[in-house]
Amino acid sequence: MSYEDYAKIAKALSEPKRVKILDMLSCGEMCACDILEHFDFTQPTLSHHIKVLAEAGLVTSVKSGTWQHYSINKKVADQYIQETVQLLMHSDECVCKVEGDKDETASLSSVISG
Repeated sequence: MSYEDYAKIAKALSEPKRVKILDMLSCGEMCACDILEHFDFTQPTLSHHIKVLAEAGLVTSVKSGTWQHYSINKKVADQYIQETVQLLMHSDECVCKVEGDKDETASLSSVISG
């Protein structure tokens, strides 16, 4: 995962309402109408939050009738979790010990794992 992709996910998670949406989706696929019942905002606002999560790769959607059904993209979520653990816990392999690495578009895994 590139630093840019990682930061995009982190930015998407910086909004508490989006974190709550993900928490709800962790129980399984949900219809937009069911998600909306837990918030005091409009459907267009929910669509905006879902769009940010989807653009970050965290949420996928499937249209069923007039409603969208959303679920967590487990592959991206798992990768983000693994990258976060590596980023925060592998001090012996941190980016500061990689000589000449000035590429901000490099992936976290490639820098951390050498």
